[in-house]
Amino acid sequence: MSNPYNTDLDRNPANYQPLTPLSFLERAADVYPEHTAIIHGPIKRSYLEFYKRSLRLASALSKQGIVRGDTVSVILPNTPAMLESHYGVPMCGAVLHSINTRLDAETIAYQLDHSNSKALIVDREFLETAKSSLKIAKVSPILIDCNDSEHKISESMPNATEYESFLLEGDESFEWLMPEDEWDAISLNYTSGTTGNPKGVVSHHRGAYLLAQGNAMIASMNKHSVYLWTLPMFHCNGWCFPWTMSAIIGTHVCLRQVRAAPIWESLYKNKVTHLCGAPIVMSTILSASAAEKKLLETTVEFFTAAAPPPESVLTSMKAAGFNITHLYGLSETYGPAVVNEWHQNWNQLNENDQASLKARQGVRYLPLESLDVMDPETMKPVPRDGKTIGEVMFRGNVVMKGYLKNKLATEESFKGGWFHSGDLGVIHEDGYIQLKDRSKDIIISGGENISSIEIEEVLYKHPAVEAVAVVAMPDEKWGETPCAFVQIKENSKASENELSQWCRDNMASFKTPRKFIFDNIPKTSTGKVQKFILREQAIKSGPNKTA
Repeated sequence: MSNPYNTDLDRNPANYQPLTPLSFLERAADVYPEHTAIIHGPIKRSYLEFYKRSLRLASALSKQGIVRGDTVSVILPNTPAMLESHYGVPMCGAVLHSINTRLDAETIAYQLDHSNSKALIVDREFLETAKSSLKIAKVSPILIDCNDSEHKISESMPNATEYESFLLEGDESFEWLMPEDEWDAISLNYTSGTTGNPKGVVSHHRGAYLLAQGNAMIASMNKHSVYLWTLPMFHCNGWCFPWTMSAIIGTHVCLRQVRAAPIWESLYKNKVTHLCGAPIVMSTILSASAAEKKLLETTVEFFTAAAPPPESVLTSMKAAGFNITHLYGLSETYGPAVVNEWHQNWNQLNENDQASLKARQGVRYLPLESLDVMDPETMKPVPRDGKTIGEVMFRGNVVMKGYLKNKLATEESFKGGWFHSGDLGVIHEDGYIQLKDRSKDIIISGGENISSIEIEEVLYKHPAVEAVAVVAMPDEKWGETPCAFVQIKENSKASENELSQWCRDNMASFKTPRKFIFDNIPKTSTGKVQKFILREQAIKSGPNKTA
């Protein structure tokens, strides 16, 4: 028997439109045209101005021959031009490719070629790198250079049109293009590529629309909230917050560089309500001098990802007027897809218990359909005992379309109908997940699985340790054992014996690193520790001869 609800009740333009976050800006300009959308130094732009400038960008790109499915690349810091690109580029049907401003010329050239970039918008601060990359690249994109008002540079890009002049070529009444299908690509973001060429993560309009709204609900963002840009917009499209803020008619406060003084000045002057960033941003905020710090009128919501910050940092941030919420996600999930939802009764616990709870990554984001920790071989969920390690897996509309021009990697990542994150973790009885390691970083010593993250968390609590990374080192008896690379804080001291005893006092003795190497820890341009370099160093040091 046929389902009567599926008979003669078809989709049509009146009852079905593709979901796209671009509609948020159009609505904001219609309903709150005079509300401040962007603050950048002395510049204040309303939502109507923001919308019209984005339309001009879309129109100008179209006049240059950019069509649906073309890639438009940008090398921009957190400026109004970057925000306009998040709307103007997809408004003409193109795909936004935000390039990490810290990358080298060779990597940028690879991305430009791999994405077949048709246009490149560059902030003049990064002209030299851009010019070097274009000498290597095979593509010859249309060039637009941006001379930001907060960082004026007289030198221009050869054969480029200056950004403001380029906008004047566009029409502010341009009829922007809805996606033909909400699953059409909206953006392209490349993974770090620490062990080979980076993979191009393709995101779609539907996922961006859903995560942008999910951000607002998860973060409890009120209408007209004020967001400070300390998170790079090139990173997972700023976790979709460029689109979130239009949905809530909020105000973007742009910041070219993450520095303590301008952060505090902006927090106070612009009455910032929300910001995001890695733990290093917290350290920057706390490092401000007494003269630079301000007394904040209300608590500022700070959302952080990566490893949980040390308990001392959380305590200091709370005292400074910030509430910290831990998120977790990947480029493949549009940024944050897991949140450490805090229960009110947890506030009654002692600080140690609260710190343990804050160390967990948490539960699924509102727009994520499924999150679990599974055995990658059997594809069965691991027991909810907080001990059994499995792979963290995602399923839902905020998971990428796949990797550009890499069918094999896409199929492997979606094996069994789940996105395989490559992150290892446990799931607790209450359903909260906690990361333990990357699959490639787990240390198997004498048949025992040792989490490098667990060791790192213990060492981070030592008052002299500034940074630490733990990798596997060959061992004649145990196969491999932990080797810790440690950076000591300035004006502090710690010996190998002292750190070894510290580990034995704070975790099972078999997990204690057999060797400590005191050195600077290499990182990628996005701040991720390059463990593959450390593994090579540990291997070169020779097999450990334990008794």
